[in-house]
Amino acid sequence: MKDKDIHAIIGPERSMQAKFVISLGEKARVPIISFSATSPSVSPTHNPFFIRTTQDDSSQVQAIASIVQKYGWREVVLIYEDTEYGNGLIPYLTDAFQHINTQVSYRSVISPSTNSNYQVQIAKELSKIMARETRVLVVHMIASLGSELFRQAAEIGMMSEGFAWIITDGLSTLLDPVSKDVTLSSMQGVLGVRPHVPMSKGLKDFKMRYFNTIRKNANQINLFGLWAYDTIWALAKAVESVGKMNISSGSRKNIWKNGSEPFGLVRVSKFGPMLLETLERTKFRGLSGKFHLKGRQLQHVAYEIFNMIGKREKVVGYWRADKGTISHDLAKYSSNTTSMKNEVLKAIAWPGLTRVPPKGWVIPLVGQKLKIGVPVTNGFKEFFQVKWDPLTDEPTFSGLSYDIFLAALDKLPFAVPCEFIPYANSSREMLGTYDELVYQIKLEKYDAVVGDVTINANRTSYVDFTLPYSESGISMVVKIKEEEKNIWIFLKPLSWDLWLTTGGAFIFTGFVVWVFEHRTNTEFRGPPNQQLGTVFWFSFSTLVFAHREKVKNNWSRLVLIIWIFVVLILTQSYTASLASMLTVQRLQPAVVDVNELKRNGDFVGYSSNSFVRGFLIEQLNFNESKLRPYSTPKEYHDALSKGSKQGGVVAIFDEIPYIKLFLARYRSQYTMVGPTYKSDGFGFAFPLGSPLVSYISRAILKVTEDHIKMRELEQKYLGDPHSGQDQGSKISSDGSSLNLYSFGGLFIITGLATGFSFLIFLVKFHRKHWPAVNASHSESSIWSRVATMAKHFDNRVAPLHDSNNRTESNAGAEVLPINNSNFQNHSTHFSQDVEMGASANDEQEDNHNFQNHSMASFSQNVETTVIDEQEANHSIDARLFINGGS
Repeated sequence: MKDKDIHAIIGPERSMQAKFVISLGEKARVPIISFSATSPSVSPTHNPFFIRTTQDDSSQVQAIASIVQKYGWREVVLIYEDTEYGNGLIPYLTDAFQHINTQVSYRSVISPSTNSNYQVQIAKELSKIMARETRVLVVHMIASLGSELFRQAAEIGMMSEGFAWIITDGLSTLLDPVSKDVTLSSMQGVLGVRPHVPMSKGLKDFKMRYFNTIRKNANQINLFGLWAYDTIWALAKAVESVGKMNISSGSRKNIWKNGSEPFGLVRVSKFGPMLLETLERTKFRGLSGKFHLKGRQLQHVAYEIFNMIGKREKVVGYWRADKGTISHDLAKYSSNTTSMKNEVLKAIAWPGLTRVPPKGWVIPLVGQKLKIGVPVTNGFKEFFQVKWDPLTDEPTFSGLSYDIFLAALDKLPFAVPCEFIPYANSSREMLGTYDELVYQIKLEKYDAVVGDVTINANRTSYVDFTLPYSESGISMVVKIKEEEKNIWIFLKPLSWDLWLTTGGAFIFTGFVVWVFEHRTNTEFRGPPNQQLGTVFWFSFSTLVFAHREKVKNNWSRLVLIIWIFVVLILTQSYTASLASMLTVQRLQPAVVDVNELKRNGDFVGYSSNSFVRGFLIEQLNFNESKLRPYSTPKEYHDALSKGSKQGGVVAIFDEIPYIKLFLARYRSQYTMVGPTYKSDGFGFAFPLGSPLVSYISRAILKVTEDHIKMRELEQKYLGDPHSGQDQGSKISSDGSSLNLYSFGGLFIITGLATGFSFLIFLVKFHRKHWPAVNASHSESSIWSRVATMAKHFDNRVAPLHDSNNRTESNAGAEVLPINNSNFQNHSTHFSQDVEMGASANDEQEDNHNFQNHSMASFSQNVETTVIDEQEANHSIDARLFINGGS
């Protein structure tokens, strides 16, 4: 650069070398082209004269993350060399794993060295990894260091079944064939990724020339050789494109090193920027595929997923950046993706020569046990109980939570040795609260906590919980007050407005039916007091469907059909509401409203060492001075029996599983009331990111879905799981009566139907009789004419079948009142005739006999007169007027 006119530099092999040469290239304004500096830390974005004609290492992280995501691994260990090459990829790998919710549990950094120190360092790091639970290992280093890593890993058994090894492209023998035989023998079952080079005719011809002409006995050319070949061609095309120009010598420029002494004089190229611009536009089909620079960097298209099997690297799948999925064959991307994934799964041989994918997480092989903290409680030992053997002084454990955890361990596909440690002090009492017990996981004193531990938001900030295995929710239990004696409880099912509306509807319906039936139905006639009684009797008898009066008018039938339906709904609703009130009355709680407790200043209780205390203060805003802690069901009972004024409490807040246990023991004295406040039930706690959480959660689902197993466990510790269920049911806080609004639609329907029918009847009656009354009483007042209309309405009119049996001679006749002196004798004969007519089956014959007997009996004493001719012309039936009634 000092003595020659340099216009391009090709060949910084390592990323560290490229960094140094780039700084000089920028001063001389010449393109620096590298086909092997793959570290993302050396970026063309920040170095305007740097061109990378190979794949960036960061382009492979998505392919690696896809493999991890496919098998559901939640933790990985990164092993990489402490160089520019090794460190540059790690941030990209970490981000890719975080995107798929996979945690990097450990980073193992190995410094390469020419002496044996790096071998000792590798041994120490492998021992640390061996002692951890994670079994998914991602390796990023060059082959010279990686071959030693895998050699030692194979010696200590880390290349056996259960491990999953994934390597980056730096360890592919196609990229770096150093120690090929040694590396392959110790890497059986390893998965790797590397850039995919499609086979072409040009590549086949080149390989043939390479082996036959240049290096007959040489190893296979690697990918860097192909990229180097394409790089030379690209540069040659760029120079040819620019053409032969008069490239004059550039001016010399001083470049200082460390600002102290001259590093030398170099020429600033005027041809370099033109060559750089032309290279960026150069496109052609090379040996490694399509040569196309974007952002002065070769664009990646696809990666091969290879598997170390025997003495070769077998390609088992492909990953494409535009698809983001793994396929068995690049040509089959348009086909069923799921079947392609399954083909990839079946094609892989894992360490230990097994086809079963590793689970990625196991208990350490060094014989460690999970240290599990358990609570030591005085009450509700049905969930977890700790006893100390009097002879051995060793703790023994039992309870529903303990048995469910053991049952879940049996469902795991691997063994988990455990050591249960009571969270107790020297007096063998609970050392702290449940919150403090769970926090011991964050302090790394316990590996898990098993017991009746509630899942809540505060605890999830420092531990992970499994799925819950119990019911969730917080409620309160109160005392059942003595049953109240109420002789008027039968009135309570309906509100007063509903009672009044129903009574008014009864009277209105009875009156309308009487109007329809009065003129034609003898059962609705008689003295005024009898008719009034008929109205009330008929309407209210429909309540129990006991009415005996027969209706003959079709309007009456229409009104009654609708009204009886309304009555049916009312009676059924009344019966159900009264039965419910009589039942609820026996379970009437002393208090049902949380706000009532706060208004009255009552004391309330809670479970000691529980998070419920914080819930009452922070969520329900109870005064801390009004809270009293209790531990056992017996203490609950004593406190509730005393009451707030005698040193006890009015209500106790606790979780539903505890309340059900309490109610099962004191089922006739207390009940659960009020709303249920959300909580997630009981679960098992583990460290954040622990892969055991997903395994235990799936195992818990299998246990809880086994209804026979769960019923056995519940009956063993809790007794009948449904005992106290009635007492545990929530009671409404108001017990309100049925109101008018609930039946508003029914009353609107029956009111409209009845009113509409009544209106039509009045209109027809008015149109039929008002003209005659107007004509005969034209000089009378309006009230006199209305009274006359009322008299016409009170007259009995025989039904249509009676009028058919009459002769035309008396069709227009109207019978006037008989002589009072003879009324009593003829009335006797009339009554006998009516009885005889009523006993006949045929209605028409009854009417005929009635007419004959009545006319014969009254013929001697009745004076007949013909009414006004105009009124007779408007009348269809005869009007019968009888003194003292009709």
